[in-house]
Amino acid sequence: MLSIIIPVFNEANTLEKIIDKIHKVNIYKKEIILIDDGSTDNTKEIIKKKITQKVDKVITHEKNLGKGAAIRSAKEFINGNYVIIQDADLEYDPNDYLKLLEPLQQNLTNVVYGSRVLGKKRYYNNNFSSNLRVFFNHMLTILSNIINNQNLSDAHTCYKIFKADTFKKINLKENGFSFCPEVTTKLANMKENIIEVEVNYNGRTYEEGKKIKFIDGIFAILTLFKYRFFIKFYEK
Repeated sequence: MLSIIIPVFNEANTLEKIIDKIHKVNIYKKEIILIDDGSTDNTKEIIKKKITQKVDKVITHEKNLGKGAAIRSAKEFINGNYVIIQDADLEYDPNDYLKLLEPLQQNLTNVVYGSRVLGKKRYYNNNFSSNLRVFFNHMLTILSNIINNQNLSDAHTCYKIFKADTFKKINLKENGFSFCPEVTTKLANMKENIIEVEVNYNGRTYEEGKKIKFIDGIFAILTLFKYRFFIKFYEK
């Protein structure tokens, strides 16, 4: 079974659409764990009226705590053999689940990342909402690779899929978008090999609801150093 964790914060325009796309994916068995992370638009009403019956578990945060905190809240409710993180927007396509699962089902690895740039002829031809975002994502991935001795093309992708027992071993601490560099660094510390698979991506603009900001890039850098070089002080 595939456990799908969906952190949600103010995604009233896309939430039902992404849930419906997930249900159309031909996977033998899946569970959807939805976390409303303190939404202030009408997401709560949509969940109550339209979504509750379409998912297996709804978790509610009374205030916005961040993506990492939402994922951490879902962790104890995982029943599947595999776990994937799914954003509540439409940037990533659930139809990619099957090819993301394949290396795990073949026991080639315990972790697969869905790369937005792998296999692209040009790095800038990948549906990112701006060339500046492409540049910063590329630089952060290079830094992550250097610090963690990895060779990833897209370290900060949303699509991270794990064997459940591997995911449960990761002692998550970060509340916000720093969840991504935290996980990648802790996987490096665990000597886990990450296989990348090319995925579809359609990035949205800030006007369309994009939430990650420049400051999150700074936090990402600090997180890489924190858990690579000072992890013993933060794992207590």
